[in-house]
Amino acid sequence: MSSFFYYLCKKTSNMVHSMTGYGKAVVELPHKKLTIELKSLNSKQFDLYTRMPALYREKEIEMRNNLAKILERGKIDMHFNLEYISKDVSSKIDRSVVGQYHNEIMQMSEELKITMPNDWFSVLLRLPDVMKQDIEELDDDEWKLIEKGIDTAVKELIAFRAQEGEMLKNILVEKIDNISNLLAQVEPYESERIDMVRTRISEGLAQLEGKDYDNNRFEQELIYYVERLDINEEKTRLANHLSYFKETMNEKKSQGKKLGFITQEIGREINTLGSKSYHFELQRIVVQMKDELEQIKEQILNIL
Repeated sequence: MSSFFYYLCKKTSNMVHSMTGYGKAVVELPHKKLTIELKSLNSKQFDLYTRMPALYREKEIEMRNNLAKILERGKIDMHFNLEYISKDVSSKIDRSVVGQYHNEIMQMSEELKITMPNDWFSVLLRLPDVMKQDIEELDDDEWKLIEKGIDTAVKELIAFRAQEGEMLKNILVEKIDNISNLLAQVEPYESERIDMVRTRISEGLAQLEGKDYDNNRFEQELIYYVERLDINEEKTRLANHLSYFKETMNEKKSQGKKLGFITQEIGREINTLGSKSYHFELQRIVVQMKDELEQIKEQILNIL
């Protein structure tokens, strides 16, 4: 991978990127054509699976290291499809491979009592690795052309990731805004909730017929419950987390893991609001917040 392209990928890899992507390149080589395909899906780490001709295996480790630096995370499937287009490339039957296939087929025929077909020899010739071609060793000029093809495929994949990431960002912004709007709906029910606690305690005391109670102690108990049910800190922290989530989405580099951590903090504050709600409407709001948060968690799994 050229150092220039590595720098280019780093500079263009900004904002939110999806881990889902696809890139393709066709490399015209002497006497053959190589099609390079890259597919990417979400994964917690970089996981590359390659399918390539044996001729290029010597470059796999170098290619894997370069791709890991550029693509960072994701389950990557890289496929090299090599097509020979020259009549000068000679082919011949690999007799050792044919012999191994023949022995195994004959043994299976006897064990399973299956009659061999009349054209079994033609079937043998169509099996993998029977035909081998005399191919020269990989030279530096050919690999440089292939590297350019890999660069093109990677660039397409990154562009795909950026496009998908923009869609994910729009969804996440909508969900974060929904939670912010729900948080704003909490305030009207706060004073009402405290009045409900006061009324509940007063009604309980009223049932104690003929028994006196200390008004000062009553006020102290009421203050204790009010302090326990106070949600101002949770509201402030939740609002800050929501704001920080948006700021992180606008950073120059995609921050999927960081967004996941912030989402956990958002969840903690919402759960605390639910445990302190003691009000039907507040509980309904908290349930709606949790629903929005679950949808955020699902989308974050695919963010780079």
